[in-house]
Amino acid sequence: MKTVMVTGVGAIMGYGLLKSLRAANPAVRLVGTDIYDDAVGRGWSDVFVQAPLTADPGYSQWLGDTLALHKVDLLIPGIEQDIHWFSDHRAFLDTFDCQVVLNNQQLIELSRDKWAMDQALLALGDSSRIPSLLAGDFHSLKAALGLPFLLKPRRSYASKGLVWVREEGDFTPHAALLGDYLMAQPIIGSAADEFTVAAFGDGRGDTGPMIAFQRKLASDGSTAKAWVYQDDSLDDVVARLCRAFKPVGPTNLQFRRGKGGSWSLLEINPRISSTSSIRRAFGYNEAAMCLDYYLDGKTLAQPTIRTGFAVRYIEDFIVYDRDHF
Repeated sequence: MKTVMVTGVGAIMGYGLLKSLRAANPAVRLVGTDIYDDAVGRGWSDVFVQAPLTADPGYSQWLGDTLALHKVDLLIPGIEQDIHWFSDHRAFLDTFDCQVVLNNQQLIELSRDKWAMDQALLALGDSSRIPSLLAGDFHSLKAALGLPFLLKPRRSYASKGLVWVREEGDFTPHAALLGDYLMAQPIIGSAADEFTVAAFGDGRGDTGPMIAFQRKLASDGSTAKAWVYQDDSLDDVVARLCRAFKPVGPTNLQFRRGKGGSWSLLEINPRISSTSSIRRAFGYNEAAMCLDYYLDGKTLAQPTIRTGFAVRYIEDFIVYDRDHF
């Protein structure tokens, strides 16, 4: 029996992974961890261990002890902070007899700074690049990007911290942050032109299995509604980007569709995304792929994808006759 440890199981990506792993193989022993003792992912874990923050000086000791105690075969980070810590401490993780779902280190580094990714796309001359600027006053940015334009944090995720600039009054309070913290971009398409793609890279430039959704975003930047989508032109862009960046394992690419059907890359998230539970419902189980790829060394085939759409809603987890998990 294999043991899989998932971190951050109080968040949608973490507990979604637990549910997908259980659906893929009921015999897998699931160890869930989270900084909160009452994380909902406890409900789908065979064993739960409360974790310190990755910034805690004792985190590496805790992680090593937990991996050893529970004889973990596969470690899957379920939140962004853990992915970054794991990537920064690869040599430490290599000392354990445990596979880690961790993407290409260079791609992870690029994903941490949207300006770095922009410059990488510029160097490639890739047409999916959205023109980005680190300097300028309101009038020069208006001339270059049009109105409205966007101020985007260089280091953020899930659409956090975006500023729509429609007039000079929107820009002025943030002007000093342009460069070190913010970058400016034109707005591509509309909210109806948002797409998310999952690929499972082999590290050599192949996309591996893929699925795409057209989607609407919730206020927190996650997917609220999704429609299974297929377009050869989008597949071609994803294939081109994977050849360039050579992702390893689960990888999420987000796009906007512009005028004339052109595709603009919003970001690459070198990890499983929070939409994984929806993907599983349509035949694309990234958690099952992780078991096959990392534990069994299998070459992954494209699964049959069902058509349809999904809507996210709030659901309750009920425990009777006690006041704890």
